[in-house]
Amino acid sequence: MWIDELERSAAERLEWYVMEYFRATAGDAARARAAAEEWAALSLRPRVLQGARTLSPATTVLGTPVSTPVLVAPMAQQVAADPRGERATAEAAARIGTLLGVSTNTGVPFADVAAQGAPWWFQLYLLGRRSITERFVARAVEAGASAIVLTVDTTALTVSRPGVEPTEWPDAPGKARLVNLTARERDELVSVPASPNPALEDIAWLKELSGLPVVVKGVLRADDADRAVGAGADGIIVSTHGGRRIGSSVSSLRALAEIAPVVGGRAELFVDSGIRSGVAVLAALALGARAVFVGRPVMWGLATGGADGVAAVVQRLTSEFAIALDQSGVTSLDALTPDLVVLPG
Repeated sequence: MWIDELERSAAERLEWYVMEYFRATAGDAARARAAAEEWAALSLRPRVLQGARTLSPATTVLGTPVSTPVLVAPMAQQVAADPRGERATAEAAARIGTLLGVSTNTGVPFADVAAQGAPWWFQLYLLGRRSITERFVARAVEAGASAIVLTVDTTALTVSRPGVEPTEWPDAPGKARLVNLTARERDELVSVPASPNPALEDIAWLKELSGLPVVVKGVLRADDADRAVGAGADGIIVSTHGGRRIGSSVSSLRALAEIAPVVGGRAELFVDSGIRSGVAVLAALALGARAVFVGRPVMWGLATGGADGVAAVVQRLTSEFAIALDQSGVTSLDALTPDLVVLPG
């Protein structure tokens, strides 16, 4: 598969410890691969006899027009893949007409991301001091973020290289993080307990604080999605954090199929983790997602070709999606329905 070839090319260019950081998962990496394989193994049940059609991959996400339902996931340490980091990723997103997420742990100032002209959402981990979280959010809003992505899952990573613990890695992948906080704020966070576990009331708090839509990322249960929407969430991202949450979790594909009927049209649904083809993008939309986020493949593109590499990944997935959309027999994106998808197994 072309994405596998791209990953191998990235591995040849990056320091081993950087690649280990990007590839790291929670628990057995085989489980993360199996989740991606579920997306690859699904089948489609296409329609026929639909007559003349004019199809476009363009859509909107929380009211923002995008040329493709393939969005760029928030990812930390992009500067380890390319010195420009999110500057290059945002440049590619602007060129294509898509949206990107910007990580709490980005190594690039918000203003530099915004200067590229692409719409972006700020992915937020709650910090150990609420006052610092408030300032952090205010800076993202001032720089032009159009939504807050409250991330509610946690990560405990496992490296694939035997005998090498994360504490033994050189510190290069972690050098540029939290750059949108002051040095004093970063020092202050070192002395406080770990980030608090988000609660339902944090959704309303962030909406009031930011004045922006709040999207909850890391949901894998229909009842949790229902509670989040009931508490005011404008969107839900069904996500296993790319296999970095818990090694034995359900795949995002299975979770999306369960969550979508419960959420209905009350909030916009998104999904990530394991989407590696245009057919998978189409299946996600048919199951109820508004758009998908793509992470590691974009990182491999960034590592091998900078902004051009990122653009090439998103454009190829969009091209594959457009072909699958045409072959599905539907008349529009709105006509994508769950009966088009046959889940594996």
